[in-house]
Amino acid sequence: MPEPDSMSMELLNPFLHFTDTTKEYPSPNGPIAVVEGFELRIAKGEFITIIGHSGCGKSTMLMVAAGLNKVSRGGVILQNRLIEEPGPDRGVVFQSPSLFPWMTALQNVLIGVDQVRPNDSHKERVAVCKHYLERVGLGDSLNKKASELSIGMKQRVSLARAFALKPKLLLLDEPFGMLDSLTRADLQEILLDIWNTEKITALMVTHDVDEALYLSDRVVMMTSGPRAHVGNILKVNFERPRNKQEVIEHPDYYVHRGTLIGFLESESYGDHSVAA
Repeated sequence: MPEPDSMSMELLNPFLHFTDTTKEYPSPNGPIAVVEGFELRIAKGEFITIIGHSGCGKSTMLMVAAGLNKVSRGGVILQNRLIEEPGPDRGVVFQSPSLFPWMTALQNVLIGVDQVRPNDSHKERVAVCKHYLERVGLGDSLNKKASELSIGMKQRVSLARAFALKPKLLLLDEPFGMLDSLTRADLQEILLDIWNTEKITALMVTHDVDEALYLSDRVVMMTSGPRAHVGNILKVNFERPRNKQEVIEHPDYYVHRGTLIGFLESESYGDHSVAA
C-alpha cells in the first residue's frame, strides 16, 4: 500500500477545518438551509478557491470563517480553535473596498497595524505599512486620501492592509470582481507575488474559472442551493511560482477548465450527481 503524500498527512490535522458547517435562514415554512453539511479541510499554506453559482453560499462560508456570520450547526476550526468572532488573525478583502474615505492610503493600513503591533514603535509600524503599499504599487500614493483613489487603487490598499496584519488566514471575497480586465490581471499577479513570499493560507471566492486555476492549489466546487455543499474538489498541479502564459499552455489547463465548466453546467441543469 503506498504511503500517503505530505498533503494528505497535513489534512488529517488541518490548519482550517469546516466541519458539518450549516447555515439556515428563517422562512414562513420553517428554516431553510442555504448551506448544509459543508465539509472542507485546508492545509497550512494552501491557496484554495471556491466556485459555484450565485446564491450557493460561497461568500456565506467565507464570512463564517471571518467570524462575521454565525453558523446554525457545525463550525469552522482554525488551528484547533473554533471561530466564533472576528479577529486580527484573519485578513479579509471584500469585493467592494471598505476604506475610510477621509484617511490617506497609509492611514487606512496603519489603523489595523496599530492594533496588531502595539509593542512596535510608530516608526516601525509606518515602515510595515509603507512596505506593503509599495508591494501593491502605491509607493507614490501613500498620502492620497482614499476618496481620491480609483477603485483599482482602493483595492490595492485593501490588499496591502490585509497582508500588513500578518494574518494566519487570508480571506478574499471576489476581490477583483469590480475591476476591469487589465487591473484584474495586474492585481492577480501582485496577489500571487506577495502570497509566494508570505505563504499565508488563503481562501478565495470567485466566479472566474480561469482565475481559480491560475491562483489555486485546489478548487472547491459548490453545488447549487438550497442545501448547498461541496460537490467536488479539483487538485491543481501547476508548478509555483506561476507564469500566466505557462499555465495557459500547460497540457492539463484545458482539461481542468473543462472539469470546472462541466460541473457548473451540470448544476445549471439540476444534475447534482457529482460525488463529494
